[in-house]
Amino acid sequence: MADMEEQWGRRGGWWRYGPPWPGRWDEERLGRWPWRSTVLLTAFVLVGSGFAAHAQEGERAALDPFARVLLVVAAGALLWRQRFPVPVVFGNAVAVAVYLGAGYPYGPVLLTVAVACFSAIVAGHRRAAWAALGMLWAAHVLVAHWLYQWLPPSGDAPAAWTQEIVTATWVVAIVALSELARTRREQWARERAERAQAARRRADEERLRIARELHDVLAHSISVINVQAGVGLALLDSDPEQARTALTTIKDASKEALGEVRQVLDTLRTPGDAPRTPAPGLDRLPELVEQAASAGLTVTVEGESPRLPPGTDLAAFRIVQEALTNVVRHSGSRHARVHLDQTGGALRLRIDDDGPATGADAGGSGNGLAGMRERAAALGGTIEAGPRPDGGFRVLATLPLTRKDDDR
Repeated sequence: MADMEEQWGRRGGWWRYGPPWPGRWDEERLGRWPWRSTVLLTAFVLVGSGFAAHAQEGERAALDPFARVLLVVAAGALLWRQRFPVPVVFGNAVAVAVYLGAGYPYGPVLLTVAVACFSAIVAGHRRAAWAALGMLWAAHVLVAHWLYQWLPPSGDAPAAWTQEIVTATWVVAIVALSELARTRREQWARERAERAQAARRRADEERLRIARELHDVLAHSISVINVQAGVGLALLDSDPEQARTALTTIKDASKEALGEVRQVLDTLRTPGDAPRTPAPGLDRLPELVEQAASAGLTVTVEGESPRLPPGTDLAAFRIVQEALTNVVRHSGSRHARVHLDQTGGALRLRIDDDGPATGADAGGSGNGLAGMRERAAALGGTIEAGPRPDGGFRVLATLPLTRKDDDR
């Protein structure tokens, strides 16, 4: 919220970005009555019309109780302009038309027409506002050039057509300003919706990233713990020394898992700071081989990893880690091969096992494979996973050494 307000204030304020809090105007419009502005406007209209009557004495009819009632109706109806903009704009136009048709002086009463029309157009009722203004102008033309003979003040002459041009210009100005305000308001609403959608998308991406990281951190270590726990239970009586070794492996794996989870949580608590420890990469591949060996899986590594960007290095490490975890959990093979190769500006990772699968989830569960695919896709790479023709399972990952975004 603070970043949004800072950005809003730095780039131009209301006129460009609208209110900084989404929906604030809508909530105020629906939840509050514009008492203060309506009372002030009504007082201004009554007082200003008194001065206008004094200035137009002899030209227009003097204000009487009926005229003041019309002024109060025209201004007081604006109290409902936000809840019922269409009835208000038509009611205001009728009250002002009767006021002017009765020969009362021009003055601040026309301001109420502008406010009513503005509220209706901004609320999206453009045709109603145009119709009300057109009706008011037609009534004014009719009175000023024909009905004036039978209406007060007596002896009045027809109005000059130049006056109608001024009136038409005034109407066009009201409509233009109102349409501009409506356009800006719709633009603000679109920008608020886009910012909210972008924020939700960033939150979803961050949630998926955290889920992948926790899954990759925990799945491997817990698989090792599960295998070694089974070994320890089986050998507890017959081979206590081997059981002790299994328990030591469980302790080391759980300690490592706890450290990596703590690292993830530290990153979440301080999102603006750099991680306290570097993210794992293929330089820690020997650790994965050692952990897999403690779980009874012999891993052969072929090829050497090139120098990788941190994001690609982390993704490659997690993919190998998840693939080996799936071999431990879902394959009957006790041997796996990891092949690393740099071809055409991309890193190719191939993890093979000889099978057979020991359950329905051959090659791994949906979460693990989905996490690998998401990591590769985020870098512009691909993941292919499936059974090999000669038996076993293969995971083939292709990760570009440079992201497309970096080439621009």
